[in-house]
Amino acid sequence: MTSIELPMTHRIIAPPRSPLRLAVDRFLANRLAVLGLIGLSFFVIACYGSLPWTLHTFNQQNLRDALQPPSWQHWMGTDTLGRDLLSRFLLGGAISLLIGVFSAIVAVGIGLTVGLVSGYVGGRLDALLMRAVDVLYGLPYILLVILLRVALVGRISHFFTGIGLPQSQGLAGIVVLLVGIGGVSWLTMARVIRSQTMSLVNQPYVEAARATGARPSRILLRHILPNLIGSVAVYAALTVPSAILAESFLSFLGLGVQPPVPTWGNLAAAGVEAINPIHTQWWLITWPCVGLTLALLCLNFLGDALRDALDVRTR
Repeated sequence: MTSIELPMTHRIIAPPRSPLRLAVDRFLANRLAVLGLIGLSFFVIACYGSLPWTLHTFNQQNLRDALQPPSWQHWMGTDTLGRDLLSRFLLGGAISLLIGVFSAIVAVGIGLTVGLVSGYVGGRLDALLMRAVDVLYGLPYILLVILLRVALVGRISHFFTGIGLPQSQGLAGIVVLLVGIGGVSWLTMARVIRSQTMSLVNQPYVEAARATGARPSRILLRHILPNLIGSVAVYAALTVPSAILAESFLSFLGLGVQPPVPTWGNLAAAGVEAINPIHTQWWLITWPCVGLTLALLCLNFLGDALRDALDVRTR
């Protein structure tokens, strides 16, 4: 009798993908996220790559070219003082994005620290910190920015003048906006991080770390903080457009960065002032509003996609 050998079938099992790889795949599968990333990259490259040019030309005045519509010489036209609107638009975008990013960094730093300490320690310290958050919630941020401008702009401007920095008044206004917007944007994050920290404190791995004699700082940094990275990243991504919108609103009201330093907010304010029923210079208000709208859309697309990609319940 002859024996017949049956062919063995081998099933290749793909190795499991890491959580980071899964998050990246979910992010790239979102078309709006990819579109937002491309659009934001374009703004960043255009605004910051052109700084060597815009820093020297944004305030060059030529009254003979005042209120010229878009042309090959001035792609976005000129303003009431004959300044090239393209250079002011690009520099204004760089400043608006800078304020948004650094305000988000300030908000994340303060909110994360307060939320971790409040949620881990609890007791009277938790009650004290949360009551402080409630009080700050009741204060309008416009009032806070006004108080900061009165108290700090003169001193910061004097300091910048002493070390030889140009446009010291404008730089002082930017610093005050960073402190003011970041100083009120951390409140929601502090509450979110506190609630998540309180849910993690009683987890078995945290109690095991306590049993081994680990210090509270080590427990917070090694066991609790890594589990909050997703929430922190999502909140930071969604805080940037909120900070940019707040800066534009304050600059539109005249409480933000002061001319001649441009931002998209004060460029839009200048465009509104130039509108009249006889002859409308549409380019003065159109370009800053278009730039602000597109940048906010891109940032919101990224924030929403990042939230979905880091959601552990998403398959």
